[in-house]
Amino acid sequence: MTGITPSQTVGPYFKYGLTPGDDYAWNDAFTNDLATPEVSGERIRIEGRVFDGDGRIVSDSMLEIWQPDAQGRFGDPQGGRSRPNVAFRGFGRCGTSSEGKYSFKTIKPGSVPGPNDRPQAPHIVLAVYARGMTRQAQTRIYFSDEAVNASDPILALVPADRRDTLVAKKESDAQGTLYRFDVHLQGDNETVFFDI
Repeated sequence: MTGITPSQTVGPYFKYGLTPGDDYAWNDAFTNDLATPEVSGERIRIEGRVFDGDGRIVSDSMLEIWQPDAQGRFGDPQGGRSRPNVAFRGFGRCGTSSEGKYSFKTIKPGSVPGPNDRPQAPHIVLAVYARGMTRQAQTRIYFSDEAVNASDPILALVPADRRDTLVAKKESDAQGTLYRFDVHLQGDNETVFFDI
């Protein structure tokens, strides 16, 4: 037989392969709680929901985040920035609930160098995996209370009327600082995704 192997979608997911938590007898390789006790920095939560192109919730998607620590250093010793924060992994994974909800506990990231070593506004890289998609969709989460968003070189590439889809709105509740960030996979409110 010759020809191209047909593509497959990246979802849906089953719990066994997504986030074991306390359901299975092994240590988690990933979690949605990146803010372990020994990590320094401002502790925050990011919460939201995932929607499809018709505005319906997506209850079986998976989200991954990557981020630097509060000083803008990644946990990878090959990252090139001095003394990475070995207590902070900077990677998390979470599935959506039956209501399409997700949440991450983490720390607010610091600035990292961008193109031509221009500083980038603090942000978190987000990948979304869902049924019907042949590849993950990648975007960024910026923070509404960061004045430096206006000078971010990557955010400046996004049309002005679409930048708001990349900005998490700051809220406060009994548990501390919360940022709300909904993901719209398609439609009128589609989140800006990057072709990487």
